[in-house]
Amino acid sequence: MGTRMGPMAWWCTGVRWSGGAPALGWFGDGRGERESPLAYGQQLGFVARGGRRCLGVRRGRRRTACPTGAAVPARASRAQCEECARIDRSYSVAADTMADDPRPYAVYLAYFGPGLVKIGITADERGSARLLEQGAVAFTWLGRGPLMAARRVEELVGVALGVPDRIPYTQKRVVRGVLPPAAEWAAELRAAHGRATALPGWPESLDRAVCEVVDHAGEFGLAGLGHRAQTASVVREFVDGGVVAGRLVAAAGPDLHLVVAAGPDLHLVAAAGPDPAPGTGRGLILDTRLLAGWRLEAAAGETAAGGVTVPVAELGGVQGGLF
Repeated sequence: MGTRMGPMAWWCTGVRWSGGAPALGWFGDGRGERESPLAYGQQLGFVARGGRRCLGVRRGRRRTACPTGAAVPARASRAQCEECARIDRSYSVAADTMADDPRPYAVYLAYFGPGLVKIGITADERGSARLLEQGAVAFTWLGRGPLMAARRVEELVGVALGVPDRIPYTQKRVVRGVLPPAAEWAAELRAAHGRATALPGWPESLDRAVCEVVDHAGEFGLAGLGHRAQTASVVREFVDGGVVAGRLVAAAGPDLHLVVAAGPDLHLVAAAGPDPAPGTGRGLILDTRLLAGWRLEAAAGETAAGGVTVPVAELGGVQGGLF
């Protein structure tokens, strides 16, 4: 049994990409939503309080709170109860429950690493927002047209060329720190674009797009990852009173890449001060989908210096302990 969100509380909704830059989103029942812009190089530190709650349903720019304030499992990738998730799916492009949507849609090819290219669709009015939300390192448009025509091309390319429509975040994270030069990203996308647009069977109502590769390395701050990305750990879940503190160096999709200092016992401790000395910093990846639904407080002083006190796993999925 959950409890309704308190009237004065703000609950984290995870990372949003506004104007090509990351921001933490917040929701207050009866007060709407707001954002806290994030900047690479800034120190972050917060403490999770209470329990994780359902964030309700968001339609367009308006969020409706969950009527019961239901509890959500700490490791769930979405901060929604079953009932709110059902309502979400009742009018969703991903769930194929809004085939009558009159808006134009765009089909894209997105690159996440060598051999990791996916196909997808997004409402044309959203531009590249969907690609930033997914953590696409680069992308190119394939075409534009009605929703069902876009769906047809997505299926056609997927079946004929074996291009998936989903890539797990675990795979995206593993390759993010060892990406080849940008010229290779562009070459892989151009080749995939050429094969896709040459396929027979495209709907006449979908206009093919010229291949123009868009690079998100700057928006994500990928140059700041360095060698730490290959040895980073990943936050598995939040707990009441759990602390995460570190310096933000990059972000991609829902992931925040932090640098925290390595203590003498090789556990990670995050000091809310200057950047760790060269060679002493360790990488930590925070999937902010796990932050969504938590009430957060700023970590300062001894609390921030106490380190990261939430369960973690090694990059690639091996369970880690508590920092």
